[in-house]
Amino acid sequence: MGLRLLLFLWLSLVAILGLSLPMVPQPHLWYELPIIPGLEEKARIIFFHVPTAWLAVLAFVMALFYGIKYLRKKDHLDDIRSSSAAGIGLLFCTLATVTGAIWAKFSWGTWWNWDPRQTSIFVLLLIYGAYFALRSAVESEEKRASLSAVYAIIAGVTMPFFMFVMPRILSSLHPEPLINVQGKVHMNTVMLVVFLSSLVGFTGLYYWMWSLHMRAQRLSLRLTAEGGQSRD
Repeated sequence: MGLRLLLFLWLSLVAILGLSLPMVPQPHLWYELPIIPGLEEKARIIFFHVPTAWLAVLAFVMALFYGIKYLRKKDHLDDIRSSSAAGIGLLFCTLATVTGAIWAKFSWGTWWNWDPRQTSIFVLLLIYGAYFALRSAVESEEKRASLSAVYAIIAGVTMPFFMFVMPRILSSLHPEPLINVQGKVHMNTVMLVVFLSSLVGFTGLYYWMWSLHMRAQRLSLRLTAEGGQSRD
């Protein structure tokens, strides 16, 4: 209860600050945010779009990591950890797609135009959607876990190409990254604090959701096992 309340208050504060702090050409007051050329008020979506994309990457890497652990140790808990991470990663990948489409509508006049970044994240949605199609198609628990682990590893290895490489080797309408090639952050202190606070808050939300999903899966397996024993 304490963690949920803290996350709710933290993310609520981030949302309020991110949406309400004024944007001006030359910030002079501590609570003013700079207007980013070409983005203007639309730049506020970075407080929500970037964290969801970051969590999709984090979740898919965790799915890969626990997939490797499962193949090494055959511990069913690692399969639960991997599949839980993949499921929540798919959710945040969807949210990143939706928030990106909202930005595209206000910036480009259309929700979707198959920009390289939109195309790459759409391919990721298909890849991890197929992961759960695979899990639902295999009845044997051990075989399902092994195939899922192999798939999570392959998907995790290809994920950086779609998230980081493909959008950069093809011309894109997507705005320049927040961190340029010199490694400098294009934000003033207040904007950076709100942005980092959003990253921290969304990462905490991800961890809570991941833990909750794992507990739910373990409980489901326990009830299924007890039900089978009672029938015997």
